[in-house]
Amino acid sequence: MTAAALDGYLRRIGLEARPEATYETLVDLHHRHLSAIAYDNLSIMLATIGAAPSPHPVDPAETLARVAAGGEAGYCFHNNGLFSLVLEQLGFEVVRRAGQMLEATGASGTLDHLAIEVRDLPTASNPEGRWVADVGYGDGFWDPLPLVEGHFRQSGFVYRLRRVGESGWTFHHDPHGSFLGSLVRGEVTQKEVERSHLRLATPPEGDFTRTLVVQRRDASGADTVRSIRHTRTGAGASVRELRDFDEWRSVLAGLGIGSAGVEEGALRELHRRQSAAYDDWLLTR
Repeated sequence: MTAAALDGYLRRIGLEARPEATYETLVDLHHRHLSAIAYDNLSIMLATIGAAPSPHPVDPAETLARVAAGGEAGYCFHNNGLFSLVLEQLGFEVVRRAGQMLEATGASGTLDHLAIEVRDLPTASNPEGRWVADVGYGDGFWDPLPLVEGHFRQSGFVYRLRRVGESGWTFHHDPHGSFLGSLVRGEVTQKEVERSHLRLATPPEGDFTRTLVVQRRDASGADTVRSIRHTRTGAGASVRELRDFDEWRSVLAGLGIGSAGVEEGALRELHRRQSAAYDDWLLTR
């Protein structure tokens, strides 16, 4: 990772100088990243229709450089990978942990989420100083959560953490969220993440190769585009279908997904296929 990439990322989320490694900084970075950088699998979906040579790799330094240059991040492996790298470079103590979504269809222990634990940031309410930071859930929590058992209310949403052993935990999402939660276990290596990325991003079995998903969290809620369905949870809750291509592309752009370097024909084909898949879903749900 280059210093220029780190500084470019900080500028993209609205910071002109490198902040100190404090709890207040962790919260601020968490908010800024979620507000500025979307969760998306666009590069995977473009690759599945032959409009891109391959999905974006999950190397944290490559993701950071891409985001610093104005590009998209990706899904949890990308967002939490680059965020953990940024935190480490700023002086935080970070542990990368393996996670599995509670609704996962794979065998027990399947790696399909990268989680972040930040240590040694004690506060009056969390003297142990261990925090769960996660900018890779898409519509997850706004503030980092203390790694203690309990329920946590944030801007109308309710989350729950349960400790599992010395190092793990289970996160339960708000009932209005887009997923149930995740089980987080021990430490994970980059090679393990890369192997799982290959499985998740390779059609036809890859979980992230069937439906376009773009999400972005803000202080009062979250926006999700799944296929051609746009859902807003929290403040201003709504649901609508984006059957018009220009409207669909405009909403994606509003969530931070640009189309630079992507041919319009490829986007139109993706929208066409996602519209057809959405209609199939309507008939079978």
